Amino acid sequence: MKFFEKLLEKAKNKKIKTIVVAAAGDEDVILAVEKARNVGIIKAILVGDEKKILEIFYKYKILVSDYEILDYSDVEIASKIATTIIHDGKGDILMKGFVDTSIILKAVLSGESNLRIEGNLLSHVAIFDIVNQPKIRLVTDAAMNIAPTLEEKKKILENTVQVAHLLEIPTPKVAVLCAKEKVSPKMQATIDAEKLQKMNENKEIENCIVVGPIALDGAISKESALHKNMKGAIMGDADILLVPNIESGNILYKALTYFCESENAGLIIGAKVPIVLTSRSDSDETKFNSILLSTIF
Repeated sequence: MKFFEKLLEKAKNKKIKTIVVAAAGDEDVILAVEKARNVGIIKAILVGDEKKILEIFYKYKILVSDYEILDYSDVEIASKIATTIIHDGKGDILMKGFVDTSIILKAVLSGESNLRIEGNLLSHVAIFDIVNQPKIRLVTDAAMNIAPTLEEKKKILENTVQVAHLLEIPTPKVAVLCAKEKVSPKMQATIDAEKLQKMNENKEIENCIVVGPIALDGAISKESALHKNMKGAIMGDADILLVPNIESGNILYKALTYFCESENAGLIIGAKVPIVLTSRSDSDETKFNSILLSTIF
């Protein structure tokens, strides 16, 4: 698994960025931030319950002098303060600590924080580097948009294509995942998938190759694609896996996390700054990888 090692080398060649953590009193979050600080890619402002933060610092012998700590034990207030710091230009990356996703996103989307970009849709992208797979896979959207419409799927796709370009994938292959390869009037996901492919063919979606509807096996396995006698550009070689809804995305994300030997990272994109947003159950390694990914923006 070399992808995140290469990403680290890339991050080290960039300007050191400031990460602002909302509700920072979480062990895995602080360990991930400390690792990122130690390798020289970030500085950090920790907003949260100072007592909890310092307990973790003392446990792991982390120097308090290396950090700016703002003491706010209420997670809603901590989230609001963290987004305000970003809005004021004092931070480059926002990170979710031990707080519900809905709370931090409410702070991000509020008019006071002004972190939205007009016309943009916020969406989640996860990157998986999986043992025995020939390339990384980008999975979207597993955490943000519940049941995206066709237009929202288009924006999610475009957000993720931008990430692929930053990762030096010039023309990413996008598989619009469904349960089957044929369009069925009983399955809205297949109808949307066909429309997204046509948008791509008509240059309404650019700088990528979109194929859909397509099942997961044909999107990631050349052997399966050949066995199914599939046609088209992907043939088991997809870069981006666009899921139809949050349930399928969440299941795929966690299946790749727990059933496979893999490394992964996750971000919310589409706002003025990248937002490191991982599951509270994710390891400090995943959180570190996500910080790493955020530094390329």
